[in-house]
Amino acid sequence: MSIIDVRGLRQTYRAKKLTVEAVRGIDFTVEAGEIVGFLGPNGAGKTTTLRMLTTLLRPTAGQAQIAGADLLQNPKGVRARIGYVAQAGGADRNALVAEELVLQARLYGVPAREARRRASELLARLDLADLDRRVVKTLSGGQHRRLDVAIGLVHRPSLLFLDEPSTGLDPQSRSNLWDHIRRLREELGTTVFLTTHYLDEADALCDRILVIDHGQIVAEGTPEELKRRVSGDVVTIGVGDEAVAAKDVLTGQPGVREVVAAEDSVRLTVDEGGEAVATLMKVLDGAGVRVRSIQLHRPTLEDVFLTLTGRSLRDEAA
Repeated sequence: MSIIDVRGLRQTYRAKKLTVEAVRGIDFTVEAGEIVGFLGPNGAGKTTTLRMLTTLLRPTAGQAQIAGADLLQNPKGVRARIGYVAQAGGADRNALVAEELVLQARLYGVPAREARRRASELLARLDLADLDRRVVKTLSGGQHRRLDVAIGLVHRPSLLFLDEPSTGLDPQSRSNLWDHIRRLREELGTTVFLTTHYLDEADALCDRILVIDHGQIVAEGTPEELKRRVSGDVVTIGVGDEAVAAKDVLTGQPGVREVVAAEDSVRLTVDEGGEAVATLMKVLDGAGVRVRSIQLHRPTLEDVFLTLTGRSLRDEAA
């Protein structure tokens, strides 16, 4: 069942006498219970799309169903059914942790007693129970971010939007936050739609990834599907002074996309590196080419981005 269904979503700006197409009619769906990453370089249309999906910006054209509510016809219904954790957070720095969480629940119309119960439950779930009487501004970065997530969940949305959830956190705090996000899906069934500039975060967390560039979705799939489809696996075979002969033998073999000869090795891009290695060695052995070493490199999401956009997401973020 789709919890996000986007069709022809478009956002056009007028800048002086120019028309800027920030988002160019994108289509995608997110199924209930998925963790989906929405990735793209700066200026690709990622933030504009997120703002439209969370009702902060009205689309120029297109339509979308968000958690069962029509984005254009029922934006209040959308806001009632989603949680949104902005990159900058939204907690009052001078409030007490528990009081801030109760206040946020009350703003959604949750009765006072139920609001206190939900606050206690979320603080325990996100390892903040012993910090309930602390002032928000005294929390560490990781604690503050978990409080932001709790605020996004206090009205029990079926869909949670996370904008750059771990920006500025140290590696330990990031890993801890990832564990909590996974548990939201596993224990509560929450669907998570997140943006991030950390490719390892997307790789570790996401069931599926959407890549946007120049206002269009340029690729989608699981992290492994994208790596295989866009970049392929790289096999480097050391063959001494027989590199040219090895290239001639291996070019055109099933599953081999490209063969490049170096001084003492050949570098191949293949569809399935784990399955290809044995076959490649057998072919070379049959041709009398001695294999001296072999290495398998599986692509990263960074490789995928360089292939798709010609630029590194990490460099764009910097």
